[in-house]
Amino acid sequence: MFRGKKAKLGLSLLGAGVVLLVGCSEKGSSTNDGEGGAAIDTIDIMTMSYTPEPPQNDSPVIKELEELTGKKMNMLFVPSTTYGDRFNVTLASGNLPHVMLGDKSPSYISAVRDGAFWDLTDYLDEYENLKVNDIVKENVSIEGRIYGIPRARPLGRNAVVIRKDWLENLGLDMPETVDDFYEVLKAFTYDDPDGNGEDDTYGMAISEFEGPWDIMQTWFGAPNKWGFDEGGELIPDFTTDEYRDAIKWFNQIYEEGLINEDFAIMDPTQWTNPMVNEEVGLIVDVADTAGRVNKAMTDRDPELDDVLDVFGAVSGDHGLVTKPTTGYHSVFSVSKTSVKTEEELKEVLQFLNDLNSEEAQNLTINGIEGRHYEVEDGNLVSLVADDEKMRNEFQDLNQIQMYLPEEKFLKPEESELTKRSNEVMVQNEDIVLPDPAYPLVSKIYAQRGQQLDNIIGDARIQYIIGELDDAGFDEAIQTWMNSGGEDYVKEINELYKEAQSGTN
Repeated sequence: MFRGKKAKLGLSLLGAGVVLLVGCSEKGSSTNDGEGGAAIDTIDIMTMSYTPEPPQNDSPVIKELEELTGKKMNMLFVPSTTYGDRFNVTLASGNLPHVMLGDKSPSYISAVRDGAFWDLTDYLDEYENLKVNDIVKENVSIEGRIYGIPRARPLGRNAVVIRKDWLENLGLDMPETVDDFYEVLKAFTYDDPDGNGEDDTYGMAISEFEGPWDIMQTWFGAPNKWGFDEGGELIPDFTTDEYRDAIKWFNQIYEEGLINEDFAIMDPTQWTNPMVNEEVGLIVDVADTAGRVNKAMTDRDPELDDVLDVFGAVSGDHGLVTKPTTGYHSVFSVSKTSVKTEEELKEVLQFLNDLNSEEAQNLTINGIEGRHYEVEDGNLVSLVADDEKMRNEFQDLNQIQMYLPEEKFLKPEESELTKRSNEVMVQNEDIVLPDPAYPLVSKIYAQRGQQLDNIIGDARIQYIIGELDDAGFDEAIQTWMNSGGEDYVKEINELYKEAQSGTN
């Protein structure tokens, strides 16, 4: 997600070369005659781009989308590297496009509270292609209300990538419990899973990225960030017995050499290298890591094809659960300055609904059939793989796609591993553990969140590598409380109770 500093409109900002949006001031795109009930002819859409030359408004793909939706489109692409700053400048100008990509940055939340965007809570279920998963609804909400349509991402994406051939070599089954998982790590480290007679393998690779620890501790029954005590009060995960059980186990696998000793300083960009180099047997990450690792392995040695598998999680004493993703990557919000009436709002929502149709998804992701791709045996075959100019006619249009209520576009023929990864992501949706406090907007966390996170994050690493014992970790918790954490817990509980009661 993008993170932008709060904008301050002034000559110094404009002098730095930040260009305000072109086209947003031309509200001739509405035929409003002052009597209400006017149609919006052209919809301005501000989103990010990742390519140097995003599609122009005269792109044949955009023309097809206009024909499909019945609306002209004025695309306002902003490079992803500068999107946060441009977003803030646009907010400060008060001259907003009809539809605007945003996220839960402080400036976005402030704009919501100032009434810049329509409250969409009571509208989305009226549209077949704007229905949102209940967990994702909670995650995108601000103070219990929804102000943006999420760009959906797999909620159950977290998973384990494993060398299935090593399991077969050792006569082991796919792990189903935490105890099984431990035995696999141990066997991958000490039982010569590659059969070369050398002591040159270990169980699991981890980098300084904290994600694997966050995922695995839920297997032990630890909450996802926040849980409830016996009295129904929200408490941080690290104050629970289950969290302590998890980090004790983490320390055990570290002390026994079942993970890489340098995990706390390993560059995350190098994280998969040990698996590619046949040194490690599994990685806890996201399911689609399997495809990327498989490609790198087979590029290095074609005989390594079909040695990987994927599974979602293992069960502990509290059942089978895993940590979900947020389920989205930014949201599309509708401006109340550009879209003035409920009737106009419904026009815009119908347009966005139409953008999620199967035909529109194919256009935004793949382009035009016969021009940019063809279909063979039900699978997509690109016609423009080596033609950058033709790709530019539709590339980056995926940045207006929401994939709701699901992905419907054609894809190239998928490998068995990719199919398996996709299956796991869907299956995981039944076992994900939501963070009940994620939708809450904390002022204290906005001010002190990084400091508070560092206190516990550092303490967890120190505990895993044996530099802290239980007493030392308790001291870290007390430091967290004394550094604003106690007030943070109090505030979160107040916000949660307000959200549950429907008050703001």
